[in-house]
Amino acid sequence: MKQRGKDQYELVKKLSFVRYGGTPEEDRAREILANEIFKAGGTCEALPFPIKAYENENLLFEVTAPYEKTIHVLPYGRSGDLDGEFGFFYAGDGKAMDYAGIDSLENSVVLINALTYDAYKILCEKKAAAFLTVNGMYYQSEKTADLNPRSIRYEFLENGRIPGFMLIARDAMELVRRKTKRIRIRLSQREIERKSHNLLAVIPGTASPEESIVLTAHYDSVAVGTGSWDNATGSANLMYLYKTFLSRPTRRTLRFLWCGSEEQGLLGSHAFVDANPELVESIRLCFNFDMCGTILGSNNIKITGGDDLYSYVDQYCKEVGWSADLQVRVHSSDSAPFADRGVPSIGISRGTKSAEIHTRHDVLATISADELQKIGAFSSALIERTANSIVLPVKREMPESMKKELDRYFQRH
Repeated sequence: MKQRGKDQYELVKKLSFVRYGGTPEEDRAREILANEIFKAGGTCEALPFPIKAYENENLLFEVTAPYEKTIHVLPYGRSGDLDGEFGFFYAGDGKAMDYAGIDSLENSVVLINALTYDAYKILCEKKAAAFLTVNGMYYQSEKTADLNPRSIRYEFLENGRIPGFMLIARDAMELVRRKTKRIRIRLSQREIERKSHNLLAVIPGTASPEESIVLTAHYDSVAVGTGSWDNATGSANLMYLYKTFLSRPTRRTLRFLWCGSEEQGLLGSHAFVDANPELVESIRLCFNFDMCGTILGSNNIKITGGDDLYSYVDQYCKEVGWSADLQVRVHSSDSAPFADRGVPSIGISRGTKSAEIHTRHDVLATISADELQKIGAFSSALIERTANSIVLPVKREMPESMKKELDRYFQRH
């Protein structure tokens, strides 16, 4: 069994490089996974889907009054073009009361602590010229803080389009502390289309092949760091499971889906459920793996479903002595689009306070072969028990309370 953990670790090691969705590096990661499947004697299929991308051109961001300084920023994708000089206003969380007495922001660049749907909607209503968001900690410099490329979500854009920029906390604090009055901005963006892929491998069921269970993990990373924890570990655990069940198939069909471009908004899993509505109807349950195997930390299980699913998993953990924090909530990962189509999901992960994701510090040093083996053994036993049950122990349904939670998660207002 220890060798299985070492195999997982070696796969994490192979995948530990920047593999941002829609790039040749993501393609390279997919090829590594496909080769692992072929070497095990299995087959797989690459499923392409388009993603919206962008390139920044002609960028300038500088304070012009009461002092002069050029500041490093990273524009949000799909946020539009801008050229002019504007006033500056810090709006805290960007809630309605943060603008008390202010009807229009037409000539203002607005700094908010974080971008939420409601904050963006208010910015659009008040016709802000641009917005800024804060990233990182006060002690980080331009060289040590990581500004990750991201685009404004499509549901946000239903309210309008406002140019947005990310900047590090130190620079944001300086803008406020020095009472910035005027900022000069120039930005041009060119929208382009790139291609990402999901990777699908199927092990047909032996007795009830018309019913299936989907197992998911994303294999892409953000644009900085090696993405070892997030989510080379989940991809490696999914491979562990594929190799396990390839030699002992279950009553129900198992679908293994390595998703592309998760970090850009669950794009791969969205593309899969959108392209296969009838197939999704046959899927009874989803197991998702996003961040596993840290040396230090605790096990987490997120239940997106009803009381029967929670009770089933809780009882199983007690039976086998698996210590985990069980939470009933939407797992912010590739299981969410399946849950949104009524598929109950179990998100299995391992968290830690001694490592970081979405930064250059997400590296192999925090990962353990022993812990990878443990989560592989636990999840394979739970899946085998579930997929081989005569009657599936959980219903394919989503309670109303969780449907509302999914509405909030997907920013449906």
